[in-house]
Amino acid sequence: MYIFIDNKSGQPIYEQIYSQIKQQIINETLKQDEMLPSIRNLAKDLKISVITTKRAYEELERDGFIYTVAAKGCFVAAKNIELLKEEQLRKIEKHIEDIFHLAAGCSLTKEDIIEMINIIGDDSI
Repeated sequence: MYIFIDNKSGQPIYEQIYSQIKQQIINETLKQDEMLPSIRNLAKDLKISVITTKRAYEELERDGFIYTVAAKGCFVAAKNIELLKEEQLRKIEKHIEDIFHLAAGCSLTKEDIIEMINIIGDDSI
């Protein structure tokens, strides 16, 4: 498992941990029932507070991405891939709505937006 903490991002550290672990679960880099590092070990490796790591793990468990076994540790939970993909699709749709709202303020047409997507997409995807 790889976690990168960006101190300049403005995003709280626990959210960075949460989102990176969640993404690794969605991408199946972390497999079902795979054991995660202990809260203490992850905190030590990242040179952060145990409380911060604990909060990230609690959020992941609350949202059903991991589960805890007493005296054993935290593990990747079974997941409904389709449900996770739907969640991602809803986020994408929201961003697209935001793009069209911003574009309207600049008098951009749908074709202008599509052209921008094609140009940016060639480098990104």
